[in-house]
Amino acid sequence: MRVISGKWKGHPLKAVPGKGTRPTTDKVKEAIFQIIGPYFEGGIGLDLFAGSGGLGIEAISRGAEKVIFVDQQSAAIATIHKNIKQLNMEDQTEVYRTDAFRALKATAKRELTFDWIFLDPPYGKVSFEKLFETILELQLIQRGSVVICEHTPEQVLPEAMGALKLYKSVNYNAIQVSYYQYA
Repeated sequence: MRVISGKWKGHPLKAVPGKGTRPTTDKVKEAIFQIIGPYFEGGIGLDLFAGSGGLGIEAISRGAEKVIFVDQQSAAIATIHKNIKQLNMEDQTEVYRTDAFRALKATAKRELTFDWIFLDPPYGKVSFEKLFETILELQLIQRGSVVICEHTPEQVLPEAMGALKLYKSVNYNAIQVSYYQYA
């Protein structure tokens, strides 16, 4: 695992020890950012179910101003902190060990809105529809925001949820990535 492009291009990233997470491969990560970027001039991201933090770190490397990382596993949180510290990007990040829905409510209380939300929950354990409903209900996105969902190809996500519209879905063998934009 490494940073693919931008300020920290080529820097290696530590993976979460054990088999509790499955990091986004470099190939899929590059494809995601070619679709949503490839580079940014500021903006705020939310990396829910962050694992090693690879997607959020990539966003910062490509110009995002700030990313909030959330995961429930202590091993994932420790790995995110190591990766952030190694790249000296602490001032552009916040890291929380909590449940995804609790994190969404906490960010709403701070009246934050996100340009990108990365959703890569454990396969089959969290409802994307419930995540979408919560994100919309709490007004965590604005016009033009993109929600990026990693899931199994067998899992069918809705074409739309309120103002969130599916605009692209790509299969990368065992991983499907679906992109929603807030209209």
